[in-house]
Amino acid sequence: MKRFLSRLALLCLIHAPAFAGWGDFDYDFDADNKPWKEIEAQLPAYPKLEQALPFFVSSASDNEFFIDPKSVSVGEDEVVRYTLMIKSVAGVLNVSFEGIRCNTREKKLYAFGRKDGTWSRNKYAKWDAIKYKDVNRQHHMLFDDFFCPNNIIAKDAAEVVNALKYGFHPRAVRQ
Repeated sequence: MKRFLSRLALLCLIHAPAFAGWGDFDYDFDADNKPWKEIEAQLPAYPKLEQALPFFVSSASDNEFFIDPKSVSVGEDEVVRYTLMIKSVAGVLNVSFEGIRCNTREKKLYAFGRKDGTWSRNKYAKWDAIKYKDVNRQHHMLFDDFFCPNNIIAKDAAEVVNALKYGFHPRAVRQ
């Protein structure tokens, strides 16, 4: 029995440093688990359609979709912000400044473009889920093919712009 107790004590001494490290594990593990904080979105310069990059959304829509490459940014808050332009068959151009949050698969509409080339802030701006639709699926396409391929946020604006120029992000899963 005495021999057993001495071996047990020896085992405890040998493994004690390993167990001592567990005390900081929860703290270290949760240190990166800070609450998310959105940075204030700065409105970009008003876009010019002739400088915009087109992207394909769906054959179910006759609208044309464009992103202003100068407006694209990837914020410290991991939100991809951009100016979206949608041109209807009748030639009507809708302009909006928006953001997509890859971590939560959400979108936010920050401002609307006016005909006179100015912005009107969206006073009811809030994060909404990106839903998969047959029509009006531009946010789903931007999320999957350009901004958040395989749910991984693009590292910077240049990566997003290159993906738009190429037609889809190299990490995007094509089916």
